[in-house]
Amino acid sequence: MTSKKKKQTYTEEFRKEAVRRADQPGNTNATVAAELGISAQQIYNWRRQFNRLTDKQFSSVNGVQFKTNDSAEVKKLKQQLADLQEENDFLKKAAAYFAKNQE
Repeated sequence: MTSKKKKQTYTEEFRKEAVRRADQPGNTNATVAAELGISAQQIYNWRRQFNRLTDKQFSSVNGVQFKTNDSAEVKKLKQQLADLQEENDFLKKAAAYFAKNQE
């Protein structure tokens, strides 16, 4: 009679907390894993998944939902922001130039 080991599933909150605790100064993946009763490799895996922001796990950061189809829009908005910042810097310089010439 063989028994199958049931795969343990952890909530996203648990995973985030484990990674956060392991990233704190003075902690290591091994010490946090021992405290939580999990493998240190699991924390490495969760950190990698968190950094990738996959569809299935760690799909939100600080309450903001991220999905792969949003990445194109984010890229477009970042470009638009950069363009507007450049335009704003130019206008500041132009205003300073004309203000100096009026004196």
